[in-house]
Amino acid sequence: MSNELIEVPEDGEKITLADEETGKLNVPDNPIIPIIHGDGIGTDVGPAAQKVLDAAAEATGRSIAWMRVYAGESAREKYEENLPQETVDAIREHRVAIKGPLTTPVGAGFRSLNVALRKKLDLYANVRPTYHLNGVPSPVTNPEAMDMVTFRENTEDVYAGIEWEAGTDEVEQVKAFVEDEMGFDSTIHDGPVGIGIKPITEFGSKRLIREAIDYAIANDRPSVTLVHKGNIMKFTEGAFRDWGYELADEEYGDNVISEDTLWDEYDGEQPADTVVVKDRIADNMLQQLLTRTGDYDVIATMNLNGDYMSDAAGAQIGGLGIAPGANFGHGRCLAEPVHGSAPKYAGQDKVNPTAMILSGREMLDYMGWKDAAQLVRDAVEETISSGNVTYDLHRQIEGGEKLATSEFADEIVENIEKLA
Repeated sequence: MSNELIEVPEDGEKITLADEETGKLNVPDNPIIPIIHGDGIGTDVGPAAQKVLDAAAEATGRSIAWMRVYAGESAREKYEENLPQETVDAIREHRVAIKGPLTTPVGAGFRSLNVALRKKLDLYANVRPTYHLNGVPSPVTNPEAMDMVTFRENTEDVYAGIEWEAGTDEVEQVKAFVEDEMGFDSTIHDGPVGIGIKPITEFGSKRLIREAIDYAIANDRPSVTLVHKGNIMKFTEGAFRDWGYELADEEYGDNVISEDTLWDEYDGEQPADTVVVKDRIADNMLQQLLTRTGDYDVIATMNLNGDYMSDAAGAQIGGLGIAPGANFGHGRCLAEPVHGSAPKYAGQDKVNPTAMILSGREMLDYMGWKDAAQLVRDAVEETISSGNVTYDLHRQIEGGEKLATSEFADEIVENIEKLA
């Protein structure tokens, strides 16, 4: 990689691919990790996350060599563009990275900088763990019942961006093709119309579902649920469901069984060391997140469903301010919080950095640093449960101490040192 404005740390080593077939990584004890602080509150939560992740690495006998890379506002200042190729190349070469929230300016040439990064790096699985931390206020009675990981397909569905604007020649051509050539003559109302295409492929579906099943097996999760609207969209979302069951049957043998098999052959008693694959209709699943929360462990779904599902789940554990996320590809991980950039709070040392910190925890876990990852979670939970929190949580609890972003990070570091 040729670097113009990125400084590569001399005290770190590059993460490399150990196994091409499986995507397993070779992670040194002093890896170079690219980081994009992000726009808006990214200038506050990015450094806070670095501080906490550094402490967790040090407490487990390791170190992180951070490499600042740029996208969004910071890239415009340095490169006069929003997503420099140098940034994409740096993340691709170093394989594991973390980023804060990015804002896509109007007229930027991208629908979303976040989506553009995922597509350019082929990070096909958007992974969003949802679990409750003791001390976090929640709108539900038993938030601890939520412990779910959503695998959301990143590259297809309506987010593929294949659409035509009302009033254009192109949309009229598509409309004519749909009505005249394909025979759907009563489908589209007269007058201005926007049309989009929703691609769902066997390739994209199976690699996403494979990632979800492999995660369930590796982390002793008892089930994977395929969430879809296949009762209506039979050849897209219905196909996703069918390809999921097909994959489970063809590639996993007796290690993975269907829900039908569970009841037909085992009378509902799940055999040890198996994963049950089941499916739910998307609208029903949104209800069951509330009514049967503990029944679900790993979710595999398409892009739009996954966005709805993970945000609804996040509300049950206290909101997006504490919701982590990461994007997985083949031997690649780009961790990122679910929340946006909230520019009106930028630079005030005020906001809650938990989502970015816990996204870093997902990154550590992906690297195989499970001890460091657990330290981060435990220290964050210890800090919040003690009542030492940022303003957003402080206003919802009685007592405790309101901390700035940086002070909250310092408190977590202290707890890492105590727990290590």
